[in-house]
Amino acid sequence: MKSGFVALLGRPNAGKSTLLNRILGQKLAIVSDKPQTTRTRVAGVKNYPPSPLAAATAGQVPEAQVVFVDTPGVHKPTHRMNVRMVDTALEAMRAVDLVSLVVDASVKPGPGDRHLLTLLKDVKVPVILALNKVDLVSKPKLLPMLDHYSKAYTFAELVPLSAVDGTNVDTLERLFLRYLPEGEPLYPPEYFTDQTERFFASEIVREQVLQLTHDELPFSTAVVVDAFDESEPGLIKLYCTILVERESQKPIVVGKAGSMIKAIGTAARLGLEEHFDQKVFLDLHVKVKSEWRDDERLLDEIGLRP
Repeated sequence: MKSGFVALLGRPNAGKSTLLNRILGQKLAIVSDKPQTTRTRVAGVKNYPPSPLAAATAGQVPEAQVVFVDTPGVHKPTHRMNVRMVDTALEAMRAVDLVSLVVDASVKPGPGDRHLLTLLKDVKVPVILALNKVDLVSKPKLLPMLDHYSKAYTFAELVPLSAVDGTNVDTLERLFLRYLPEGEPLYPPEYFTDQTERFFASEIVREQVLQLTHDELPFSTAVVVDAFDESEPGLIKLYCTILVERESQKPIVVGKAGSMIKAIGTAARLGLEEHFDQKVFLDLHVKVKSEWRDDERLLDEIGLRP
């Protein structure tokens, strides 16, 4: 029996959340093409029954339970929110049994990547490189990139993969099982995540804000769940506030004659009903709160704990 924690670490937009969702086989973390989409630690549990996937080099592993930890992208912090995000990622790196550094193969390595490799020098557990987005890179470019990273750090393994189409993700999982320690299950078989339903509600709404406003709205927005009402059978009533930092950003979210907020609400409601498997009434409001990213109380409220 194998069990343990695996942290997915990397820079913003490396594809950590997409990889987490691919491994778990269902959507746990929201994704977007905007940086810093993941803001807090999101853990998802996967149980591996006896199967070829659970085979290690030295024999058959009967079964395993792995807790995958998605982390915020490591970047240079500019606000209290960003400081908490980076601290969350680094704390996860130090409190797991295995680290997987997720790297975007379609982007040339830069100072941020070198900084991450420096941070890894203090890690005492095995580190596996997941060279992601290989579907966007020609094969001749992959070997020099793998060679670069193999010389920059002593990785336990290096795996080129695509979280989008699934290429080599099963290979990565087999390696996780090989390097994790033996141990009893950490959670009951039915346990899936450590996040609350309010968290998922706010994230599903925020995902639609990010997707539908495109590049018009920076990532300096948040969603606060003001009320989560389950008093009526078969119906969840959600009242949420979308926070923006400047008055000029509010019309972007509201849209002409309320068109954007209506589109966000419709898309988010469909996502919420799929997630909760029941009808959802969703009420959205937009509020301007300058410098909310430095508001300690608000950061606590939206789940960004120090």
